[in-house]
Amino acid sequence: MQRLYDFLRRHPTGVDSFWAVVLLGFSSLPIVFGGAGVVHTVATVVITLGLCLVVALRRKAPVKMLLLTAALGLGQLIVGVQPVLSDFGMLVIAYTVASAPAVPRWASRCALFGALAGPALTFWRYADEGHQTLQMRIFSVVLLTVPFVLAWVLGDSMRTRRAYWAQLEERAARLEKEREAQSRIAVAAERARIARELHDVVAHNVSVMVVQADGAAYVLDTAPEQSRQALETISGTGRQALAEMRRLLGILRTGEQAESGEYVPQPGVEQLSDLVDQVRGAGLPVDFRTEGEPRELPSSVELTVYRIVQEALTNTRKHGGPGVRATVRVAYRDEDLELLVEDDGRGAQQKYYEEGGADGLGHGLIGMRERVGMVGGSLTAGPRPGGGFRIGAVLPLKPAR
Repeated sequence: MQRLYDFLRRHPTGVDSFWAVVLLGFSSLPIVFGGAGVVHTVATVVITLGLCLVVALRRKAPVKMLLLTAALGLGQLIVGVQPVLSDFGMLVIAYTVASAPAVPRWASRCALFGALAGPALTFWRYADEGHQTLQMRIFSVVLLTVPFVLAWVLGDSMRTRRAYWAQLEERAARLEKEREAQSRIAVAAERARIARELHDVVAHNVSVMVVQADGAAYVLDTAPEQSRQALETISGTGRQALAEMRRLLGILRTGEQAESGEYVPQPGVEQLSDLVDQVRGAGLPVDFRTEGEPRELPSSVELTVYRIVQEALTNTRKHGGPGVRATVRVAYRDEDLELLVEDDGRGAQQKYYEEGGADGLGHGLIGMRERVGMVGGSLTAGPRPGGGFRIGAVLPLKPAR
């Protein structure tokens, strides 16, 4: 049954043609068995064939069929052909024009005018052929007008309903596209956040491990004790890197609960002392100072401060050259926190702090700008007057509006 229904929906003109043939068959009976004159019979045949054609093509060319119906109706009145069974096509085209969404509104209004005027013109044309009183004629006109008007009203209601459902479908499709776009944006933001975290964790800790490994290899034969200390530093740094990697993996595993103590908390300002001690142990002298009254900060600001200092000191070790020294200053103000990390080394190449270099070079500074932008702050990075490199950040301590 469903297959038959789908077939009929795919072939609307075929269905209409079938009903047109049925209407033609029933309308032909009075013509065949009637005893009217030749002219009247020919006119009746033409009108019947025309109205059956209207039924067959009503959905394929509704406006043209409406005009054809109007012409046939006027011809029927002029020639004096009495109402026939095929006049049912007029009611059908009134409904079709009113319900079709692609039909202009003027055509729908013309169909309504025809539904109102047609019965009245018919009774006026044949007023002398009957013996009804005026009240009976008025009642008959109203009685005949009601089906045509109801057909138009039903068609107009169907048109309004279809337009309403079309709007709902369009809105649902638009919301679905917006949802997909928001999902893509959220995925991209999450990927960028994970990329920043991985870069900061891997770049810093691996840099420390490489420096310690080079130092241990250099003094392996002459100072075994220093080599042992370097290896212990490498081991501790590796464990720290693994702990932070586990924390990131724990965030990625949606729905899984981390066991107590398995994942370390996000680092913050309180961990800066440990970070500076680690960097000093790797051979980079660092002057660390805190100004103002320390207070509790938003977690996003805490992590941003730590990562900026971590990345800045990593860059100092990579680009500063021999004998470089670094300074880290954290200043608590009334409404913001000022962070300054600078060194007296060679500094990075211009393309790294302006555009980012190839093979990941300069991506740490890009990550800094992204982090600072997410908390509503500002970041400056560039060469320091007199030599070296400077990174400054101002982070608001109130949520950005």
